[in-house]
Amino acid sequence: MWQAMTTAKRETSAPSFVIALDGPAASGKGTLARRLARHFGYAHLDTGLIYRAVGMKLARAGEDPSDVARATAVSLGLVAADLDAPDLRGDEAADAASKVAVIPGVRAALLAFQQNFAAHPPGGAAGAVLDGRDIGTVVCPGAQAKLYVTASAEIRAERRLKELREIGVGAIYARVLQDLKERDARDRGRDTAPLAQASDAFVLDTSALDADQAFAAALAFIETRNRADRA
Repeated sequence: MWQAMTTAKRETSAPSFVIALDGPAASGKGTLARRLARHFGYAHLDTGLIYRAVGMKLARAGEDPSDVARATAVSLGLVAADLDAPDLRGDEAADAASKVAVIPGVRAALLAFQQNFAAHPPGGAAGAVLDGRDIGTVVCPGAQAKLYVTASAEIRAERRLKELREIGVGAIYARVLQDLKERDARDRGRDTAPLAQASDAFVLDTSALDADQAFAAALAFIETRNRADRA
């Protein structure tokens, strides 16, 4: 869901400071993005939920998320309230999102939503934090601070397994690991806006970092970009 953290306000004419976080599933980018938004008082958008919302609207109706025409039509009618659906965090939603995300019409329909959020953060916030797969490369290539958050597939699978068990979903490590690898392959191999590291992104490998260490490293980098933006 998107949230407006409005501690920091911006002048009407001042441009929004945008922090773009990209990376594969379970790398820790979502947790990091939310924490950065709270720290700076910026608005936050988990862009993966946009695609999950489209995919699940189709799945709930018994339709195929891979149906190009239907997925595109649903994406054109997406509204912010759709991002609050309680079933967007499960594996079914993740799989559906990966399928609709390869459809050019869906991506085109949702691109403006994301770019408008970054340019005009809700609540008058001075900046925006967006996390996803193609924020620094496609959605906000001009973002003042870009991070590529990653971790080994094995570490990410352990994290995902822990999350699933905490919410009562039965799963086994081998299957979770295989699912992550398949999702990575789809995300990196799609023709439109594949998962990729922006050339000017700060690479943050969280394999051996806890949440506090990852936050400290990200914050140190963003502060350098903040100083550069003010110069």
